[in-house]
Amino acid sequence: MFKVYVDSDSLPERQRALLLKRLVRDCIPALFAADRPLKDVSSAIACHTAALRAPMRGLADVEELRRIRSPLELVVVEKGNDSADDYLVSAAEPGGLCITHDIPLAARMVGKGLVVIDDRGNVYDRSNIAERLGMRNFMKDMRENGFFEERQKRFTAKDVENFANALDRMIHRLSSNE
Repeated sequence: MFKVYVDSDSLPERQRALLLKRLVRDCIPALFAADRPLKDVSSAIACHTAALRAPMRGLADVEELRRIRSPLELVVVEKGNDSADDYLVSAAEPGGLCITHDIPLAARMVGKGLVVIDDRGNVYDRSNIAERLGMRNFMKDMRENGFFEERQKRFTAKDVENFANALDRMIHRLSSNE
């Protein structure tokens, strides 16, 4: 089965909640990387593990129960520039899905053979990531030279809906390829 790699630092809580719900429901393996503990992810992992173990209580011994775990994992990396990104890239395997708002990370993950969704539902793959990275770098240069102020659009309900729809499409597509 494919795996989902999540740049948790760049994913807003509403989108993270949608993602966690879908991953738990379908029991999809995922790696969340962040430079701090995330209560919502830790809680989802604990609740999912308990739900997976519940039917086996009384039927399996303690050691067997301990081996039953959620396929979700949270890794807290040291604080630092791109530390979570570097961890995700080193752990990523081709054919997976990455969730990030970070375009340079998206480019690195696409280079490793993953499909990427950002927090607004945009999908990046080999066909479009070079153009998006080039535009990002151009706009960064323009801001650094004083031509534009850095402004990010506020999230809307439509952005969350677009993310959920893109997530559904990619999970269906990746599940069909197996």
